Amino acid sequence: MKKILIFGGIIVLLFASLGIMTTYQKNKQAEGNVYGTNNLKSSTVDLLDDPNYQNIILPDELDEKLANKEEVIVYFFSPECVHCKNATPELMPAAEDVGVKIEQYNVLEFEQAWTEFNIESTPTLIHFKDGKEVARTKGANTKEGYTSILTEWKS
Repeated sequence: MKKILIFGGIIVLLFASLGIMTTYQKNKQAEGNVYGTNNLKSSTVDLLDDPNYQNIILPDELDEKLANKEEVIVYFFSPECVHCKNATPELMPAAEDVGVKIEQYNVLEFEQAWTEFNIESTPTLIHFKDGKEVARTKGANTKEGYTSILTEWKS
């Protein structure tokens, strides 16, 4: 019986150590990120080095752009959304080809976007002009589909 308790204790310690190490590594990876916090969801941390997710906009930055009546296209996504994972590698190259900048808003980290911008599902792409929404598209698309939409919005 004593051996079972010792063996069980060792297993518990190993799992605890593994949990601590994983948390430490995620926190270390999240240091100095564009979100300005180390308290990020694991799925967001996984995207920090992904080249398709480098145009992150924070809520205050978007609010300022809208208040200044800047034209902006915002991609509302969740790192846990399967459709977003498929859409982003299509959208970002399309935006580059068309020559438009896409601001990326993470609704997993900033949940207020769901109500503030009436987001029903992700991915959602919204075009703002003069501080107001002028166009919206929901759901994943192909690169060609995004190219067509962005070309229309650019003109």
